Amino acid sequence: MKHEAMFYKTLEDGAVRCHLCSHHCKIENGETGFCKVRENENGTLVTHAYAESIARNVDPIEKKPLYHFLPGTLSYSIATAGCNFRCAFCQNWQISQITSERSMVGDGRPFPPENVAAEAARQGCASIAYTYTEPTIFFEYARDTALLAREKGIKNVFVTNGFMTRRALDDAANWLDAANVDLKAWSDDYYQEVCKGRLKPVLDTIGYMKRLGIWVEVTTLVIPGDNDADEDLQGIAGFIADVGTEIPWHISRFHPDYQFGDHESTPMDTLEKAERIGREAGLKYVYMGNVPGERDTHCPECGKPIVQRSMMGVRAVNIDDSKCRHCGAPVDGVWK
Repeated sequence: MKHEAMFYKTLEDGAVRCHLCSHHCKIENGETGFCKVRENENGTLVTHAYAESIARNVDPIEKKPLYHFLPGTLSYSIATAGCNFRCAFCQNWQISQITSERSMVGDGRPFPPENVAAEAARQGCASIAYTYTEPTIFFEYARDTALLAREKGIKNVFVTNGFMTRRALDDAANWLDAANVDLKAWSDDYYQEVCKGRLKPVLDTIGYMKRLGIWVEVTTLVIPGDNDADEDLQGIAGFIADVGTEIPWHISRFHPDYQFGDHESTPMDTLEKAERIGREAGLKYVYMGNVPGERDTHCPECGKPIVQRSMMGVRAVNIDDSKCRHCGAPVDGVWK
């Protein structure tokens, strides 16, 4: 469904400049931006991603992953086709690397914002997650849905690569409650070569989200031989700690996929090294993902488990009024 886009300027030569994400694409008449879903139609920028759902599911909020945001609740997860990155290791490439135009002919289905909010409420979801692909590229759809969701008392979550502009974030601050931001590497060259993006805008987004009061968690998919050197992991962990030691860091195991099918899965000792580096940097909460084992949150003061998780979900939450039930120490997160 075509819909006029936000955050653009029409230029004198009939092109438009898009200011939604940090590519800042200049788009000639009849052409699309890097995301392939925003098109210049005679000086008007339109999005083809509006209300074109490519995936809808009810997920545990922990699957995003968000461990310090409404644990044990359900999140209505939605996506459209497309992305503003081209990550060679993408694990959702079947939907992220197709255009909205193609999805409308194939698997995309019209599903307007009011339907999303109503379905989330019907399913008993505490939040709506804009996820699977990059929510920045369907910003208008997410925004209109989120405003309706808030009227129903439902919160809103982005699972994002963080490559959005400050203008977009200033608007999102009015309706976005939490985000998990992928911090894919500590090398700008890597971002440019493998993801077709840049590092600094992602770092800026993480810091600015925190200043705006959006609850932030960070995920790094650890890929052997690519971003798993000590200095890379130390750079990422140190940056997160500088922004806030209370920010949870999810270090996830890579499985070969898409154009990285010849890579090996991440060894457990590499994940354990990353966890140690995160702790040494001062991070209070570090979690390993895509692996079996403990996923509990421990009180940073007394060390006792305060959120106990299993493969089936959350087993216990020992938190009252954002404080550890065992010792009374404050626990970082959004718990109600």
